[in-house]
Formats: sequence, structure tokens, C-alpha cells
Amino acid sequence: MSMSTVTHQMPASAGRVTTREGEALPGVASDETGLPRQESEGAGRHLLEQVFARENMQRAWKRVKANKGSAGIDGLDIPQTAEHLQWAWPELRQQLLEGSYRPQPVRRVGIPKPDGSERELGIPTVTDRLIQQALLQVLQPLIDPTFSEHSYGFRPGRRAHDAVLAAQRYAQQGYHIVVDVDLSKFFDRVNHDILIDRLKKRVNDPGIIRLVRAYLNAGIMDGGVVIERHEGTPQGGPLSPLLANILLDEVDRELERRGHCFARYADDCNVYVRSQKAGERVMKLLRRCYGKLRLTINESKSAVTRVFGRKFLGYALWQTRDGDVRRAVSTKALQAFKLRVRQLTRRNGGRSVTQVVETLRSYLLGWKGYFRLAQTPRIWRSLDEWIRRRLRALHLKQWRRGRTIYRELLRLGASPWVAESVAALSRRWWHNSRSAIHHVLTIAYFDRLKVPRLS
Repeated sequence: MSMSTVTHQMPASAGRVTTREGEALPGVASDETGLPRQESEGAGRHLLEQVFARENMQRAWKRVKANKGSAGIDGLDIPQTAEHLQWAWPELRQQLLEGSYRPQPVRRVGIPKPDGSERELGIPTVTDRLIQQALLQVLQPLIDPTFSEHSYGFRPGRRAHDAVLAAQRYAQQGYHIVVDVDLSKFFDRVNHDILIDRLKKRVNDPGIIRLVRAYLNAGIMDGGVVIERHEGTPQGGPLSPLLANILLDEVDRELERRGHCFARYADDCNVYVRSQKAGERVMKLLRRCYGKLRLTINESKSAVTRVFGRKFLGYALWQTRDGDVRRAVSTKALQAFKLRVRQLTRRNGGRSVTQVVETLRSYLLGWKGYFRLAQTPRIWRSLDEWIRRRLRALHLKQWRRGRTIYRELLRLGASPWVAESVAALSRRWWHNSRSAIHHVLTIAYFDRLKVPRLS
């Protein structure tokens, strides 16, 4: 359903509204990134009118609709919200402009992490996601140009790959010691008063400040009980990444002032120095800077160590005999990849090979797209061979009996000798996946099934 029917009572755009359609997505170019660096103090007294202008709201709705996502605590999904806003929007807009609007609490969702802990997500209602997206589209062009050039997370035209390339460049220049800082539960511990104070220095509009404060104080519903929050910006809302960058930019500026080489993506910050002693000094500096913001460094995950082999955004750096610094997938990321492939290609799922390949294809293409910077062709080839072996074992398990294996291999063009040798070991699927079946279930066969190659 089009948002135009919802926004028919909105006035024309009042002032500058960027032409960008939505959140800062990785790898998407934007006219925002070309803006000159400027301070947004006093940028305008009527930003709320810009936020709720018809054009801006329509673009915000397109982005929220494209992102899909589940319903919040009100139970209204995207189509239901569109119907609701047809009659509710005029009054809602008036409340937003007057400052009397109160966002609904977010729905708590826990996402399991590999270490057994949970990452807490807060899912706002679709209406609140729409309002936050509209806010983002107006605030980001004003605030983003003031951020440090060393900040890469959740910014238009910037992505994780840029941070990884910067890390490689510093290591190539001889900065072989990294100060790797991980903040403990960053999004859960953002101090509201400190964040609002930093926001006021960039946006001189009481209406905007009041609305952002309302979202920070909205609370979380967990198990039917609303829990008030006096700190934290739960991940899940469009506005949270921008607010995180506003808070952490202060640390970026201090590192810049001291001339350090560093790369930050959201709350992951790596500083590159030439010696262990220099790294220890930087770590003390960061403890003081984060302490002023009432943020805590996770000591178990942070370290001052050699850069080679240290994980950063899923990547690791290694050095050739000639001294060149190369990029690789980190050991932890490789382990997670293999675990996921094992789950997708398990032999007791009751799915056809075509269904398995379809799901596997989606995962492999996404994984390959993110880790395409890795300069490890031998690892790619070994992973391709391992994936094909798992798929061969899956074929054998589904054929199950020796007679069926023999018949199917003949149908695929195998010689009687090959078909017979494979069928003789019909119950040893994993062992058999490295036998003469290679002559039948070849690389070309899996290419025809559209199994993506990593190499």
C-alpha cells in the first residue's frame, strides 16, 4: 500500500530534504558523502517540519517497507500499519509537532551469540520505525559530515570493507601493534544524558531533542512487562546507529588530535602503533576517554598485541615472506562458516538436494560477498572441495541402497565399473564421497546445480 494515501495532509517540504532513500546501507553511494565538512549548530529551528514533510515521509515509508521486519508490541505488521495510519496520521503528526507524542516500548528479542550470550535487540513498532527513519533522513545529512574520517560504521557510502582496507594499509606502513578495543554491551550502556548533551551540540532544535529523548526513554517490553530504561539504545531502530556515532565521535576526535592511525566501525575500534609501549599508552588513553562517556571496555576481548592474526570485522591480516600484508578470513569466521554449512547440508533433514542447494546458495553468495577481500585462494579452493564433498555424501545418503546408487550413477553417465565400485560401499557415505564418484558428480555437475564457487 502506498504511503501517499497516508500523507495526503502533509505540507510541502519545508527546507532542505536529502534525496537519499533511507538508511545508510553499506556500499551505497549518496550525495550526503560529498557534502563539505560543517558544524550543524543552529542548522535550523524547524527541523521537525522537514522530518514530517510529505516527501520525506514517503521516502521513509519506502525504506521501512523495503526493510520488512516484524511487528512491534502493537502486533501491527507493515500492511496493517499502513491501514492504521490512513486515519490516525493527522492526529499523530500533530502530537509529534507539539511534542506530546510518546513512543511505544520496543519488543525485546534476544539473538544468541556463538559464545553462549545474547545480543539484545529492541524491535520498535512499524509506526515508530517510520518516524525514526524520517528523523534519520533529515539528521544524517546534517551530522554525518562532521564525523571523523576514521569512522566507517553505518555511514552513507562507507562500509566494513573500507575499515578492513584501512587496517591493512596501516599494517603495511609498519604499524604492527594493534590496540584492539571492544566495548562491553555498548548499545545497552549508552548514558542518555551524555548522549543528549552531545546531540545538542550538533542540532539546535528543541523539538528534535525532545523526540529523540522520548525514544531513548521508551522502555522495553519483556514477557509482557514494560521495563523503564535510563541508559542504552537498543539495536533494532533506524536511529540507534547514528546516535552511537554521535557519542563515539568524541573519542575519534581525541585520537585524531594525537595523530593516531585507527579505524572504527560502530563500537569496534582498532588503533595501530609501532611499539608495545605506545600501545599501552593508547589503551590507557582510551580507558579515560570511554570512562568519561561512562562506557566500559571488555578486558577479556580487548588487547594490545601484534596485528597479524588478530580479528577485525571478521577479517585477519597476515604477512608474506616478502613482507607484504594480506587479508584473510579470521579463524573464528571460518569456524562459524563451516558450522553453518554443516547445518545446511546435514543428511537427516528430509529435503531434496535441490532444496538444500537453494538454501546453501543464498548463504554462500552472501558470505562470499562480504569476504571477497580475502587474499587466500588456496583456502577458497579447499572450502569449495569440502562443500562439494558434503553434497556428494548427501546424494549417496538419499540414494541409500546399493542398487539405487548403481542405477542413479549409470543414469548420470557413469561407467558400470565406477557405479559398481561406489555401490559396493553403499552405507559409507562420507568415505564414499571421496571415491570414484568424483568422475560422475563433477565440478561441472555442481555448476549446473548452481552451487556457487568461492574460488
